[in-house]
Amino acid sequence: MSSEPRGAEAALPALSTAEHTRLRRATSAVGQLVRFTWLEVQCCLFPLAIFAGLTASAVVELPIPRYDALLIYAVGVTALFWVLRLETGREVAVIGAFHLIGLALEIFKVHVGSWSYPDDGVLRVGGVPLYSGFMYAAVGSYLCQAFRRFDLRVSHFPVLPTTLLAAAAYANFYTQHWLPDARWLVAAGFVAVLWRSRVAFTVGRSRYRMPLSLSFVLIGFFLWVAENAGTFLGAWRYPGQLEIWEMVHTGKWGSWALLVSLSFVLVAAVKMREGRFYGEPGATPAVRAD
Repeated sequence: MSSEPRGAEAALPALSTAEHTRLRRATSAVGQLVRFTWLEVQCCLFPLAIFAGLTASAVVELPIPRYDALLIYAVGVTALFWVLRLETGREVAVIGAFHLIGLALEIFKVHVGSWSYPDDGVLRVGGVPLYSGFMYAAVGSYLCQAFRRFDLRVSHFPVLPTTLLAAAAYANFYTQHWLPDARWLVAAGFVAVLWRSRVAFTVGRSRYRMPLSLSFVLIGFFLWVAENAGTFLGAWRYPGQLEIWEMVHTGKWGSWALLVSLSFVLVAAVKMREGRFYGEPGATPAVRAD
């Protein structure tokens, strides 16, 4: 009898132990990436719902002004998340607070001509449709969902300095119209005070850690991408986009990264109260500030 391998066995040489190890690691990495992506999609349920409303309202003829319809829709989505227990009462309160903070910023920015809302809507304050605050609320919702779905825990978090810097970042959005723009100074302050801060998160059975300040930058990038999509759908428009749409300036990436810090501080206050900010998942740590 012939001892030569036949068919697939002849085409596939035996893998060495090292090759088996590399293949196993590559397969595991791809699996983790898929799990991470799926968790991120779940964390983005509220933002995705808001963008679904923006898209639908841009192509469907509505019986009421578009911006008013978006407000009713966003309130309904928020209520649905609470009824389905996708977000707790405390989390909805934090999201509502960030909605009001964002709405105040929108009123000011529209007043000074930074951007505008070109479509129709009766439910406005200072020329700003009330639905606009929900785009800021979506950031708060994402952070609340991330704490739950990734089992986020933070170490070495300096509460008071971070809170003061977050307030300074928010104030700078107003004062930069009369005083020198201090965003880079504030950003440097964040890097300094959060130098030791790490955020730990779970994907599958693995636990990972990354610098907290880096997470602000990454979230800011995806918010800049979302802003490009939002302006394309006519959610609002910058002066240079009134005649024809153009990409939002990359400088807005940094602005979003700074604004994320304020949302994070608000969510952190809730998670500290729940005992789910420090320590490890499953533990009930004492609330402490490093």
